[in-house]
Amino acid sequence: MSVELNHTIIHARANRESAEFLAHILDLEVGAEWGPFVPVALSNGVTLDFATIPAESIAPQHYAFLISDDEFDAALERIQRAGITYYADPALKQAGEINRHHGGRGLYFMDPVGHGMEIITRPYGSLTP
Repeated sequence: MSVELNHTIIHARANRESAEFLAHILDLEVGAEWGPFVPVALSNGVTLDFATIPAESIAPQHYAFLISDDEFDAALERIQRAGITYYADPALKQAGEINRHHGGRGLYFMDPVGHGMEIITRPYGSLTP
Protein backbone atom coordinates (compact mmCIF):
# COMPACT_ATOMS: atom_id res chain seq x y z
CA MET A 1 0.00 0.00 0.00
CA SER A 2 1.31 3.45 -0.83
CA VAL A 3 1.33 6.14 1.84
CA GLU A 4 -1.43 8.73 1.54
CA LEU A 5 -2.65 11.46 3.84
CA ASN A 6 -6.11 10.40 5.01
CA HIS A 7 -7.15 13.20 7.37
CA THR A 8 -5.85 16.00 9.51
CA ILE A 9 -7.34 17.84 12.45
CA ILE A 10 -7.75 21.61 12.24
CA HIS A 11 -8.18 23.37 15.56
CA ALA A 12 -11.00 25.91 15.78
CA ARG A 13 -12.84 28.03 18.35
CA ALA A 14 -16.09 26.68 16.86
CA ASN A 15 -15.69 23.57 14.70
CA ARG A 16 -18.86 24.03 12.65
CA GLU A 17 -18.20 27.73 11.98
CA SER A 18 -14.69 27.05 10.70
CA ALA A 19 -15.78 24.04 8.64
CA GLU A 20 -18.63 25.99 7.05
CA PHE A 21 -16.34 28.97 6.35
CA LEU A 22 -13.84 26.90 4.36
CA ALA A 23 -16.49 24.73 2.72
CA HIS A 24 -18.27 27.84 1.49
CA ILE A 25 -15.10 29.33 -0.04
CA LEU A 26 -14.11 26.06 -1.74
CA ASP A 27 -17.67 25.02 -2.64
CA LEU A 28 -17.46 21.82 -0.60
CA GLU A 29 -19.91 20.01 1.65
CA VAL A 30 -19.71 19.95 5.43
CA GLY A 31 -20.12 16.40 6.68
CA ALA A 32 -22.08 15.14 9.66
CA GLU A 33 -20.51 15.79 13.04
CA TRP A 34 -18.58 12.78 14.26
CA GLY A 35 -17.58 12.92 17.91
CA PRO A 36 -15.75 16.21 18.41
CA PHE A 37 -15.14 16.68 14.67
CA VAL A 38 -16.93 18.41 11.81
CA PRO A 39 -15.44 17.03 8.59
CA VAL A 40 -14.90 18.60 5.19
CA ALA A 41 -13.85 16.05 2.55
CA LEU A 42 -11.58 17.04 -0.33
CA SER A 43 -11.75 15.47 -3.79
CA ASN A 44 -8.47 13.57 -3.28
CA GLY A 45 -9.89 11.61 -0.34
CA VAL A 46 -8.32 13.72 2.42
CA THR A 47 -10.69 14.86 5.16
CA LEU A 48 -10.20 18.02 7.19
CA ASP A 49 -11.61 17.34 10.65
CA PHE A 50 -12.39 20.60 12.46
CA ALA A 51 -12.20 20.30 16.25
CA THR A 52 -13.18 22.88 18.85
CA ILE A 53 -10.45 23.60 21.37
CA PRO A 54 -9.79 26.56 23.71
CA ALA A 55 -8.74 29.64 21.71
CA GLU A 56 -5.52 30.06 23.67
CA SER A 57 -4.44 26.57 22.56
CA ILE A 58 -4.78 27.27 18.83
CA ALA A 59 -1.49 27.64 16.98
CA PRO A 60 -2.04 29.18 13.53
CA GLN A 61 -1.27 26.77 10.71
CA HIS A 62 -1.08 27.08 6.92
CA TYR A 63 -3.23 25.08 4.50
CA ALA A 64 -2.88 25.29 0.70
CA PHE A 65 -5.47 23.99 -1.75
CA LEU A 66 -4.81 23.20 -5.40
CA ILE A 67 -7.89 24.06 -7.46
CA SER A 68 -8.77 24.55 -11.13
CA ASP A 69 -8.92 27.93 -12.85
CA ASP A 70 -12.72 27.84 -12.85
CA GLU A 71 -12.78 26.93 -9.16
CA PHE A 72 -10.33 29.77 -8.46
CA ASP A 73 -12.60 32.28 -10.21
CA ALA A 74 -15.61 31.05 -8.23
CA ALA A 75 -13.71 31.02 -4.91
CA LEU A 76 -12.36 34.53 -5.52
CA GLU A 77 -15.89 35.74 -6.22
CA ARG A 78 -17.15 34.16 -2.96
CA ILE A 79 -14.24 35.71 -1.03
CA GLN A 80 -14.96 39.15 -2.49
CA ARG A 81 -18.73 38.85 -1.92
CA ALA A 82 -18.11 37.92 1.72
CA GLY A 83 -15.79 40.90 2.18
CA ILE A 84 -12.85 38.69 3.16
CA THR A 85 -9.47 40.37 2.77
CA TYR A 86 -7.16 38.40 0.51
CA TYR A 87 -3.52 38.84 -0.40
CA ALA A 88 -1.08 37.97 -3.17
CA ASP A 89 1.65 37.13 -0.67
CA PRO A 90 2.06 35.05 2.51
CA ALA A 91 3.35 38.10 4.40
CA LEU A 92 -0.11 39.65 3.87
CA LYS A 93 1.28 42.89 2.42
CA GLN A 94 -0.42 42.89 -1.01
CA ALA A 95 -4.09 43.16 -0.06
CA GLY A 96 -6.71 42.79 -2.77
CA GLU A 97 -4.23 41.25 -5.22
CA ILE A 98 -3.53 37.75 -6.52
CA ASN A 99 -0.20 36.26 -7.56
CA ARG A 100 0.76 34.50 -10.77
CA HIS A 101 3.42 32.13 -9.52
CA HIS A 102 4.38 28.93 -11.31
CA GLY A 103 2.28 29.82 -14.35
CA GLY A 104 -0.96 29.90 -12.38
CA ARG A 105 -2.80 32.10 -9.91
CA GLY A 106 -2.90 32.15 -6.15
CA LEU A 107 -4.03 34.06 -3.11
CA TYR A 108 -3.99 33.92 0.67
CA PHE A 109 -6.74 34.61 3.23
CA MET A 110 -7.30 33.98 6.91
CA ASP A 111 -9.93 31.69 8.40
CA PRO A 112 -11.99 32.66 11.49
CA VAL A 113 -9.24 31.66 13.96
CA GLY A 114 -6.22 32.92 12.03
CA HIS A 115 -5.13 29.88 10.06
CA GLY A 116 -3.54 30.96 6.79
CA MET A 117 -5.46 29.56 3.83
CA GLU A 118 -4.05 29.55 0.31
CA ILE A 119 -5.61 28.64 -3.01
CA ILE A 120 -3.44 27.99 -6.07
CA THR A 121 -4.08 26.83 -9.61
CA ARG A 122 -0.60 25.37 -10.22
CA PRO A 123 1.50 23.43 -7.75
CA TYR A 124 4.74 24.93 -6.51
CA GLY A 125 7.64 23.92 -8.71
CA SER A 126 5.58 24.08 -11.90
CA LEU A 127 7.36 25.69 -14.78
CA THR A 128 6.27 29.23 -15.54
CA PRO A 129 5.56 30.02 -19.18
